[in-house]
Amino acid sequence: MVVDDSAVIRGLLTRMLESDADVSVVASVGNGQLAVNSLKRDPVDVIILDIEMPVMDGLTALPLLIEVDKTVKIIMASTLTSRNAEVSLKALSSGATDYLPKPSSAREISGENDFKRELLEKVKNFGELRRHQIGGSVTARKMPRKPAPGEIPPPLPGGAPKRWEMRDVKDVKLRPASTTKPDIIAVGSSTGGPQALFKFFKGLGKSVSLPIVVTQHMPATFTTILAEHITRQTGWECKEAEDGDKLMTGRVLLAPGDFHMLVEQKGSDRVVRINQDPQENFCRPAVDPMLRSVVKVFGARVFTVILTGMGNDGQKGAQMVIDAGGTVIAQDQPTSVVWGMPGAVATAGLCSAVLPIDELPGYVMNYLSRK
Repeated sequence: MVVDDSAVIRGLLTRMLESDADVSVVASVGNGQLAVNSLKRDPVDVIILDIEMPVMDGLTALPLLIEVDKTVKIIMASTLTSRNAEVSLKALSSGATDYLPKPSSAREISGENDFKRELLEKVKNFGELRRHQIGGSVTARKMPRKPAPGEIPPPLPGGAPKRWEMRDVKDVKLRPASTTKPDIIAVGSSTGGPQALFKFFKGLGKSVSLPIVVTQHMPATFTTILAEHITRQTGWECKEAEDGDKLMTGRVLLAPGDFHMLVEQKGSDRVVRINQDPQENFCRPAVDPMLRSVVKVFGARVFTVILTGMGNDGQKGAQMVIDAGGTVIAQDQPTSVVWGMPGAVATAGLCSAVLPIDELPGYVMNYLSRK
């Protein structure tokens, strides 16, 4: 279901979605109340929900939609403003599955290939995730549009969206934790990450006297607001990283949206560098370049935490952490919104622990307190 007060935007989103034979838009409505009414009549897998609409806005509609169907996946769609970033983070706290930054005009949306790729990737992955969770398919769904005879759908930039990958917890084989004392904690997260980060840092005691770097897949503006929320909600000082910021104990540096964040040695200081090198794993910021850089500077003295997220960003970097003699732990499947990133490192045999989000901080503190 597409929910947006602009008929033009609804039309553009519908055409983008139905350009993929696996996706069918079964409802298109102009406000939150109409969306609630529609969901009561016909179930759907995924809802694209605009924030600012007349009659009933997206934030008001969100809990009502979840009340109708607790398994429906809701993606908040908003333009990149500070206010919308605040509202989107509040929506994630209220049950939204994810957010989607949309360009500010219909013309920009129609010309944004990256937006189309991300839109399709999230809709297809969340649709598959919901069907897996309910053990079947949604009833009353129209058959997806099939390509015409001989039609070859045009490829999307950077390759086709990767489908959500089912991973089996039985495939997890834990490895012994490193005996080398870490000098830095590096955290990677994506879908569901903001809430996971709040829980992780709330539980992490100030006895942890190490610098911490975090890469969360998020656009510009959103990371500024996220850093402020982490500071307010957890008591940890969190700063959106700027080029040249020094690593400091007791401070969290968060990769800024649309920039990779790296760590390098500068004299006696360790500092962060930000750049706009090409995307990795369709992401910028990405976790892999951050992990490569911390291994280069700290070697075996790296402790890595991979939280909920779609895809497998961080797996290659985590392998480098292990090869250097460091330690990797991950969030477990039941507490992850999507067990993609943590599942990738867990099933690759890179983790010393795979735990619920509430137990990860305690593991970190116990590990660091070992003699």
